[in-house]
Amino acid sequence: MTQKAGIPPRTAGALEVQIRESLVTRALVMPIQQFIHIQGVSSIVLLLAAIVALMWANSPWHESYHHVWDMELNLSRLNLPVHAWINDALMAIFFFLVGMEIKHEIVHGELSDLRRASLPIFAALGGMVVPALIYAGINFRQAGAHGWGIPMATDIAFSLGVLAMAKGIPAEVKVFLLSLAIADDIGAIAVIAIFYTETLRVNALVVGALLLIILYLVHRVGIQHSMIYAVLGVLFWVAILRSGVHATIAGVILGFMVPTSPRLSFEEFQRIGTDVVRQYRKALGANDIATANHALGILEQVVSATEAPSERLTRKLNDWVSFLVLPLFALANAGVEFSTAGLGELLRSHVAWGVFFGLVVGKPLGIALFSWIAVKMGVASLPHHVNWRMVTAVGMLAGIGFTVSIFISSLAFDDPVLLTDAKAAILGASLVAGILGYLSLQRSVREAPQPAVAEAAAE
Repeated sequence: MTQKAGIPPRTAGALEVQIRESLVTRALVMPIQQFIHIQGVSSIVLLLAAIVALMWANSPWHESYHHVWDMELNLSRLNLPVHAWINDALMAIFFFLVGMEIKHEIVHGELSDLRRASLPIFAALGGMVVPALIYAGINFRQAGAHGWGIPMATDIAFSLGVLAMAKGIPAEVKVFLLSLAIADDIGAIAVIAIFYTETLRVNALVVGALLLIILYLVHRVGIQHSMIYAVLGVLFWVAILRSGVHATIAGVILGFMVPTSPRLSFEEFQRIGTDVVRQYRKALGANDIATANHALGILEQVVSATEAPSERLTRKLNDWVSFLVLPLFALANAGVEFSTAGLGELLRSHVAWGVFFGLVVGKPLGIALFSWIAVKMGVASLPHHVNWRMVTAVGMLAGIGFTVSIFISSLAFDDPVLLTDAKAAILGASLVAGILGYLSLQRSVREAPQPAVAEAAAE
């Protein structure tokens, strides 16, 4: 059996079996899986959703754009407009994945080793502090001063999508960008939780804390039924929503609670599995069907135990988030209306210029400066095959704020004018940052020592 490129190995293995039995899997499911797991496809879908939103909001049917997202939707006595269900509920699933990804990196990934983590952590810190300072300086004593958190964010999907378009980039550059973006996410989540929470309802927070304790106890006693965790997770989300803390923080907290290590190692599985298969063969030879089924039940459980719960959930949810949740978020939030008069106001907007310069100038400046300080202090070193031009190029790509920046802008501003200015600047800055980052990456590869480029291409 051959591994299908891009598809998670366990998913590919399951599909290999289904292909033999199902024409639908052969003709439809497998080609779709191969397509959606091509690197960069999810970014293209997200970009198309944003373009559709812009075209819709600036078309003769622009009123219907706002009407659709402002419609009230009542589910289980929760009455919220459609855009709130997307921003508060569906985006909680996105942040749930982010929480699991952050925990995995801290426990098993680049952020688990302090020496290796130092550079992306310093870089992320610079990529948050400098853009925030630039924004705050431009908006000092202005109506939009509260939006300083907007240019701090980095869109992982878009930045990695642009990186994938560049040829001959060393693998270490992707690892650096991914680690930086995850560290950036930690900062963005902290900013949302601390600075963009206006009111706190203690009773709801107490209920949320009790639900977390129940979730922990359920896990500790070894209960594996996913429906129990799903129900408790939804109740926790409702409690956080009622508390005044933004509901997406519930997703992050729940993501951190998911174990990132499997219950059974591959070596343990091999030992147990060998014995069970031997029992199965013996039972089958003796026509002892009950014992054979008993052995299969054991195998079913030990196979499941070799996959960490976080990996299983990521594998099952990632496609839904990439191709439904995030495009819906872009469709509901990227619809900025432009007009000749509005363009003039936009060019005079302190918010717009603060966001634009924060993302386009502040991100690469902060990331390069703080990285240089970390290296000079001796607390970090540049990864192999990575030069300073590549670090600056990664900083430019980190200026693609898009999803999380738009999300923070919706928390920062109730004023529709300020919100529109912020969104327009985010879209423009993300486009400029993506182009500049791509061009800078290509130039950095051309100027890199030839052996490094050749070795990277071989990888």
